[in-house]
Amino acid sequence: MVVKSEISVNDAKTEDSAKSSDQAVSSTVETISMMIIDDEPIVGKRLKPGLEKYGFAVETYTDSQAALDRLKEKVFDIVVTDLRMDEVDGIQILDYIMEHDIPSRVIMITAFATIDVAREALVKGAFDFVAKPFNPKELRSAINKAALSLGHQGMKT
Repeated sequence: MVVKSEISVNDAKTEDSAKSSDQAVSSTVETISMMIIDDEPIVGKRLKPGLEKYGFAVETYTDSQAALDRLKEKVFDIVVTDLRMDEVDGIQILDYIMEHDIPSRVIMITAFATIDVAREALVKGAFDFVAKPFNPKELRSAINKAALSLGHQGMKT
């Protein structure tokens, strides 16, 4: 769900201006909403500031049940989730999103990457799968592809 907001800017009056009133100019700003779920606090702490610089609205969760509860309240464009977590794991997060036809792009991240686990996640509807420890560029590339698939202009990776 791409959120668009309108920003009005008044043109400055000049001596050569034939009009006596200000003119409003509108520009559209896109904001991609993103949820990051990882039981390791450092993951969200490190990713959030960098993604916000690119204009993403980021919410981070270390408690996967709290994240699932939030998904019941709000649709996020992109969900980056760890695979193995207490209470609710990443596959359960993915299953919830797919079962409820939520148009989120889900990127799975895990330190327990195997071909079988990646295949399961992708077959169930994950947009991408990134193994930990990941290079920040690798994750940014996956997020960029997800943003582009939503019609966002993308980010420099």
